[in-house]
Amino acid sequence: MRIDIITALPALLDSYFNDSILKRAQSKGLADVHVHDLRLYSEDKHKRVDDYPFGGGAGMVMSIAPVHKAISTLRAQRAYDEVIYMSPDGELLDQPLVNRMSTLGNLIMLCGHYKGVDERVREHLITKEISIGNYVLSGGELPAAVLSDALIRLIPGVLGDGTSALSDSYQDGLVAPPAYTRPERYGDWKVPEVLLSGHAARIQEWRHQQSMQRTRSRRPGMLGENDQQELAQ
Repeated sequence: MRIDIITALPALLDSYFNDSILKRAQSKGLADVHVHDLRLYSEDKHKRVDDYPFGGGAGMVMSIAPVHKAISTLRAQRAYDEVIYMSPDGELLDQPLVNRMSTLGNLIMLCGHYKGVDERVREHLITKEISIGNYVLSGGELPAAVLSDALIRLIPGVLGDGTSALSDSYQDGLVAPPAYTRPERYGDWKVPEVLLSGHAARIQEWRHQQSMQRTRSRRPGMLGENDQQELAQ
């Protein structure tokens, strides 16, 4: 998977993609992330990429020209499956959406800033808009990093254990069960006996029930009618 991120503040993303799992994924050649400085595509002598909004009002708006030039330059080099605008009012990011997108090859992500981007960019250049939540951040860099992380970790070979991603929260429509590690006892706090039993079926059933109960208390909207009936039994 190749991800090209267009941003007015590239330094915000440097450390995120140069550490841990994302760095290893790139070192293995499983993912390819490129961050592009939007200001390099500006023809303004001061390299500005924003301007005042027509009609007045507070704040600035990202200009169409540098964004158009950046996207056009990238698309002239290769085909892209999606050109994504990270926007507060885009499609809400969730695990099923990540799963569907994880099979794509090449993506462009445009990071919003200021009071947003000239609407003509959204109308004519963007193919998909994604939001990581119903709140507003200072820019789209963190959302782009979040989406990239969620996608890259699903690429086969990125995680040390190939089944690890499959047991994450939301993959089966439930949040993940509690997890424990050594020591078995820490002061008066003990690991549940079932996890020490070595009985695989009992452990699996315990984890499923814990996931169901945790989902009911923390994300009740995720449970379907059959799940509600199972909890009631």
